[in-house]
Amino acid sequence: MLVDALGPGIRDNPEDGLIALEPFAEKAAFRKAFAEQRLHSKKALAHIIHERLGVAVNPAAMFDVQVKRIHEYKRQLLNLMHTVALYQAIRAEPEIDWVPRVKIFGGKAAASYHQAKLIIKLTNDIARVVNNDPTVRGLLKVVFLPNYNVSLAESIIPAADLSEQISTAGFEASGTSNMKFGLNGALTIGTLDGANVEMCDRIGAEHMFIFGLSAQQVEARKQNHEFSAVPDIAASHRLSDVLQAIRGGVFSPDDPSRYTGLIDSLVDYDRFLVCADFDSYWNAQMRVEAHWHDSQQWWRSAVLNTARMGWFSSDRTIREYATDIWKALE
Repeated sequence: MLVDALGPGIRDNPEDGLIALEPFAEKAAFRKAFAEQRLHSKKALAHIIHERLGVAVNPAAMFDVQVKRIHEYKRQLLNLMHTVALYQAIRAEPEIDWVPRVKIFGGKAAASYHQAKLIIKLTNDIARVVNNDPTVRGLLKVVFLPNYNVSLAESIIPAADLSEQISTAGFEASGTSNMKFGLNGALTIGTLDGANVEMCDRIGAEHMFIFGLSAQQVEARKQNHEFSAVPDIAASHRLSDVLQAIRGGVFSPDDPSRYTGLIDSLVDYDRFLVCADFDSYWNAQMRVEAHWHDSQQWWRSAVLNTARMGWFSSDRTIREYATDIWKALE
């Protein structure tokens, strides 16, 4: 457990979660120890990535992680579109002080879910192009770890710097992986959806990166049948360039038409509002980059993420169920 690894005395009553950690967020020595523990976990994950995929990644880079079931509403495609946009931006302006980043994907798709399997294929195609392009100078790496399971999660979650919780608002029933990442000190980039809403309330919006349409705005688009992505694409040169690159075979030179159907269907009927949220997501990722550059503030936010996740403990949850729902403690 992360808290155990940081040394003795970092404990508190379950009634208060880990709130006693909060003063430690202001202590430089503690933040340093916290960061060193993360680096240890990242080195272990880097070894797994190299062993399984043959890809060398820099443990000092930001580990940007999205691991969950592959589904269109969870919007791995949005993350991939940002990956392509970042790749294009680094190539266009290599002199900028870009944050070195490793995009880590993992998850399984249902056997008959064609679009989900195509998204996995696209992830690996993008990884192949990006990882073999010397012009990005190792500033961006992309990996898809196959056969995602609990054992692999135990290596990935403690190594994550950024947790991608980017489902279309109103579609995620709750979510639990976001809590596991938050407890381990990863900062969350996400929509106000599912448990992200409560996490934002408890952790503080200034220690998360919230973006995108609200559930109410998504519902309004649904009621008005506003699912064409044409206006969103017309308003964003960056989004247009990304879609053209994917559709045009930049990442599938062996089969240039491989993703034509995927992109055309997205343009015609963007049910999960991937294009609608793209620019907001890009801007949130730029806030991530700025925060990472201020390492003292990043690790302060990381410690506070761990400290303030105590409210989500099973002790509190079961006690509230027993009192408020089951009426067992009256």
